[in-house]
Amino acid sequence: MSDEQQQPSSNPPGGPQPLPQRSGCATAFMVIVGIILLLPGLCALIFAAAALTERSFPSDFMSFIVIGLLVGFVGVMMIRAAIRGPWS
Repeated sequence: MSDEQQQPSSNPPGGPQPLPQRSGCATAFMVIVGIILLLPGLCALIFAAAALTERSFPSDFMSFIVIGLLVGFVGVMMIRAAIRGPWS
C-alpha cells in the first residue's frame, strides 16, 4: 500500500489527544469523601437556622458555622469533580 492509500488515523497529528480515564476506585473514593464532607455543612445549616430563630444565640458559633459551610462546599465540589471527570 502506498502513502496515498493509507487509512486516515483516528487522531490527526495536530489534533487533540484523548483525555486519560480515571479509575473507578478513585471516582468512588472521591464521592465517598465528598459525602462525608457534606455532613459538617449540614450541621452548619442546622446551627445557622437555630441562630436565626433564637434571640440569644452566642456569636462565637458563627466562625464554626462559616467553616462548616466551607467544608460542605468542598464536599459538593469534590462530588462534582468525581462525576464530571478530569478536566471537564
